[in-house]
Amino acid sequence: MNYIIEEELEAIEEDDDDIENINQNEDLEIEYEISSLHNPFKTSVFPVLIINKQLKIIFTNEACDHMFSGFKHIKGKYFFDLFGKAFEIDDIRKIRETIINGGNGFSWKGTAQLKTRDTVSVQIRVYIFPLEMDLNSPSDFVVMFDDFTEENKKLLRSVFLSLLEASKLKDNDTGNHIIRVNEYSKRLTEELFKIGSSNDEKALKFKRIDADFIDNISFLAAMHDVGKIGTPDDILNKKGPLSDWEWAVMREHTKNGAFILSTYPYPMAKEIALSHHEKWNGTGYPFQLEGEMIPIAARIVMIADVYDALRMERCYKPSLSHDVSVAKIIEQSGTHFDPSLIEVFKTIADDFELIYNKYAD
Repeated sequence: MNYIIEEELEAIEEDDDDIENINQNEDLEIEYEISSLHNPFKTSVFPVLIINKQLKIIFTNEACDHMFSGFKHIKGKYFFDLFGKAFEIDDIRKIRETIINGGNGFSWKGTAQLKTRDTVSVQIRVYIFPLEMDLNSPSDFVVMFDDFTEENKKLLRSVFLSLLEASKLKDNDTGNHIIRVNEYSKRLTEELFKIGSSNDEKALKFKRIDADFIDNISFLAAMHDVGKIGTPDDILNKKGPLSDWEWAVMREHTKNGAFILSTYPYPMAKEIALSHHEKWNGTGYPFQLEGEMIPIAARIVMIADVYDALRMERCYKPSLSHDVSVAKIIEQSGTHFDPSLIEVFKTIADDFELIYNKYAD
């Protein structure tokens, strides 16, 4: 898909060159002509930019400059040079048709998604319309952005938080366990992100861990045991050790959780629920996955989950100290846990103790 988009953008640039070459003096003239028209947008709370018929950006307001602060020198660039990868290829074609040939009455509305490794994805509603509404063939166009990222995220997560609350009613022995697992997972992932940003040999292994990954795991790690909502109460809250058949039923919570979270738009949710009990050496469950066959999000959460389980006092076990818990985890590097993750865990293990104490039951 990226290859197709790049080809399309190259074609757009070639077409734009054929339409008209605007020199510096002409740019200044256009800017002067719209100066009286862009005043309403200058102080608008909505990010606004103005493009000409060649899709060149000739004005940005303060809100736009703030929203896209990661881009340098927006003004003077071509719209799709900066924002092309944020749109679907069909939308790119429709926008060009709208501006160049007057499709849809010279107006367009749709959505875009801006994403970089260092920033969480931004979901934006985009509105394009002529700067001068009475023109039959407008030369300049307003592009208005509406960031609905938080609105969408809150709506989505509220639904799954309801499921999490329902699962907590089934398991009365969790306390702040899920909060701590979120925090452990986030802290470990933040460290992996730093490594992936470096020029170190290990960086390539963690390049896929970006700001979205951190944001998602810091919420979804808590959902790892949501499948227990389908586990019978007499098994889930049994005081003594489980029998073989009871363990078989208990293990089904991984599959149940994956089914429950299958509608979540990011695959990480399902991966964590399904695979957080797999082991690096292939002896875990439910599918005995081995090594990097286990999704990295699940490999991270299993470290967080086990550390907290070791620290917690249960009806069938005492609470272990931080040092003993860390030692036990390190001992299982290469068997239960990904060795490369354990190497990173060792450097930040003290932060796990701080988190445990901060969110103690």
